[in-house]
Amino acid sequence: MFENLSDRLSSSLRSITGKARLTEDNIQQTLREVRMALLEADVALSVVKQFVESVKQRALGQEVMKSLSPGQVFLKIVQSELESVMGSANEALNLATAPPAVILVAGLQGAGKTTSVAKLARLLKERDKKSVTVVSVDVYRPAAIKQLETLAGEVGVDFFPSEATQKPLGIAKAAIEHAKIRFSDVVIVDTAGRLAIDGDMMHEIAQLHASINPIETLFVVDAMTGQDAANTAKAFGETLPLTGVILTKVDADTRGGAALSVRAVTGKPIKFLGVGEKTTALDPFHPDRLASRILGMGDVLSLIEEVEQKVDKKKAERLARKIKKGKKFDLEDFREQLQQMNNMGGITGMLDKLPGMGSMAKVAKQNLDMKMFSRMEVMIDSMTPRERRNPEIIVGSRKRRITLGSGTQVQDLNRLLKQHKQMQKMMKKMKGGGMEKMMRGMGGVMPPGGPGGPGGMPF
Repeated sequence: MFENLSDRLSSSLRSITGKARLTEDNIQQTLREVRMALLEADVALSVVKQFVESVKQRALGQEVMKSLSPGQVFLKIVQSELESVMGSANEALNLATAPPAVILVAGLQGAGKTTSVAKLARLLKERDKKSVTVVSVDVYRPAAIKQLETLAGEVGVDFFPSEATQKPLGIAKAAIEHAKIRFSDVVIVDTAGRLAIDGDMMHEIAQLHASINPIETLFVVDAMTGQDAANTAKAFGETLPLTGVILTKVDADTRGGAALSVRAVTGKPIKFLGVGEKTTALDPFHPDRLASRILGMGDVLSLIEEVEQKVDKKKAERLARKIKKGKKFDLEDFREQLQQMNNMGGITGMLDKLPGMGSMAKVAKQNLDMKMFSRMEVMIDSMTPRERRNPEIIVGSRKRRITLGSGTQVQDLNRLLKQHKQMQKMMKKMKGGGMEKMMRGMGGVMPPGGPGGPGGMPF
């Protein structure tokens, strides 16, 4: 996420953070580099100017000059100003109204609007324990209605059906009445998208908004469009009283221009980040944490929250008890570890959130076969229960059968068995109370080969 911006800013700031004394000259030089880094990241020019000026005024002030470590204070100023540009704190959804609370979701076609509706429904259901009804009023694209129905089934929320022959306003009002009867806490209305902003579309959505009076009006925008994302959001904001923005495809955005521009250009807070295709891949937006990640300081708080929310603690504790009793760490346990790590965004997703490990995550992404873990799971699924519990019996014809059944090569299977053996040895060494404590704390999430060094990671 935002690798290009992070690399440029980190290298620009590295030269100044170690200095014992700051002068106007070296501050100016660093700020020139920071300015270029932001412009190359497609941050809006007005935002860049304001950011650089704010940093300059604070950097030339007393808080830096009188400090014992002025370089470090300068870094803190940059971090603080980044947070300020993106919004000082996380702004949660406002659902303080008589149920059902209505959320209207708007955006251009292709921005990931319908998927975001499903992600938001899942988040509200699982994190906030809300009952949710979703409805599509996109009568121009029947496929969008079908897509939402499928996603609603996947995330386990109520779907209100609609058809292309109906009127958007009629659908929305009927869905809200339906939600009242079902005692739903929240109704999320997915509106029609277009390939570009047009007058008819804006008029229709403004009428819809006025009639159903949603408590939250969220604009979904693709981070990959950079500065255009902020401009599009501004155009929508002039028609609709937006309450926030969902920035999608953030995981694929190496620049970061949209994240740094949207708040300043529109005056509306970013409330969520879409960080992948899965319905679990929606994160509340925390400006302070993102600023920390951009500057290569990691995001341990988000990592801890992910462990709390996405890791199956019962499975982790069961494995901890099993190892403590001296029982064997088998391939079924190994598969569970792979699945837990996958839920956390894979090894690169975890490394990216650890302080100072952003560059290592980038190296891992470039050199690691990202499909390797999926192949490992498929190979384990192709084994019999006896083979999973007793990997030592997997020889000769068994290997051939497993690789044929999983579409892999014998060397892939040999690598898997070697990885498992290494992890098994590590588990044996940790079968005391320390193992149980670690597994409870981290939920058993551990890359194959163990923590610390490659250890068998197939780079």
